[in-house]
Amino acid sequence: MNTAAPALTPTTRALAWCLHLLIIGLLVLTAGRGLADGRPHAGPIVAAAAACGLMYAAGPLLPRIRASRRAAAWWLAAVGAVWLALLALTPDAVWVAFPLYFLQLHLLPRRAGLTAVIATAVAAIAGFAAHTGSFGPAMVIGPVLGAAVAVAVVWGYQALYRESEQRRRLIEELTATRADLARAQHNAGVLAERERLAREIHDTLAQGLSSIQLLLRAAERAFPGRPDAAARHVESARQAAVDNLAEARRFVAALTPPALEGTTLAGALERLCATTSARHRLTARFHLTGDPVPLATAQEVALLRIAQSALANTVRHAGATIAEVTLSHLGDHVALDVVDDGRGFDPVRLPAPDAEAGGFGLAAMRARAQALGGTLTVGSAPGHGTALAARMPLIPPAETEPEARP
Repeated sequence: MNTAAPALTPTTRALAWCLHLLIIGLLVLTAGRGLADGRPHAGPIVAAAAACGLMYAAGPLLPRIRASRRAAAWWLAAVGAVWLALLALTPDAVWVAFPLYFLQLHLLPRRAGLTAVIATAVAAIAGFAAHTGSFGPAMVIGPVLGAAVAVAVVWGYQALYRESEQRRRLIEELTATRADLARAQHNAGVLAERERLAREIHDTLAQGLSSIQLLLRAAERAFPGRPDAAARHVESARQAAVDNLAEARRFVAALTPPALEGTTLAGALERLCATTSARHRLTARFHLTGDPVPLATAQEVALLRIAQSALANTVRHAGATIAEVTLSHLGDHVALDVVDDGRGFDPVRLPAPDAEAGGFGLAAMRARAQALGGTLTVGSAPGHGTALAARMPLIPPAETEPEARP
């Protein structure tokens, strides 16, 4: 009936209709008994009962009464005044006190509602005693018991309603939190996938295209004076293009890199060194130390990509003549070291990565190592070459298998 009262649900709406019918039925019964018993004030009784019914019916129909506690209080006072007039005419009006209890407790604040219920019970007792001309415990028990039942029912319902509202708000908060968490996980997954794609593209297609570019430049310098050398460079560029096309196709299909198919990581690294030495002015040598143990596919892929990226950086930037690639099995760790005799650099003064100039290699290599619980360190100084070391703990293949298949 007002903004402070609990919102109507199908159950409470049904209860409200039951209350309406109860009040109208009791008023009709009071008027009917006045007529049937031939009481001297039968006409006024019927008129008072009708007035009470009309006054009560106005409440649910007036929006102001439904929206304001103050308006509801005035409406209850008007209904109570008409009911008192009816009670003054006939003792049967005492029955109407019971549904009035529910109205008062429902529409008024707790303290005001309890006060109104007590006043209504006292009025009912006094009115009935005045009509009978006597007073006894039986006259008190009925109205008081009805008031107690009404208070227990309404306050119990309100407590249940508050608890239900708290649970509803909690469920809404949990739902919202779950939605936020799902969005956060989705965003994190998107970012992780973007980083993975960036690393894969940098370590495969970008490095391959860079190698092709270097080979074609070498062919351009050799032509036309040294056509045989130019032809070798072009053939190497063509083979690099074939290899990168295979990488691209495997990359799209999310399969194991072609270099690891049918061979071990050591074999793939040895082949990588041989290919790099054949295509560029760099002697890349591979070394294997320790007792080889099976590695998870994700670790093999990560170490191979790190080696590819490191050798590509050596070819493009170091001006080195020799590069040593060492795969070491160290008990519970596996290590990959790439050392060259190039011009070196200052690791502290590296330029920021740029879309045109590049510079994403070290960050991508470090991200690959850290994703598998490993580390990547770089030691270098101008004029003293570069040493890159990747360390990874041995992990059972089942724990990292999903990372090999993005």
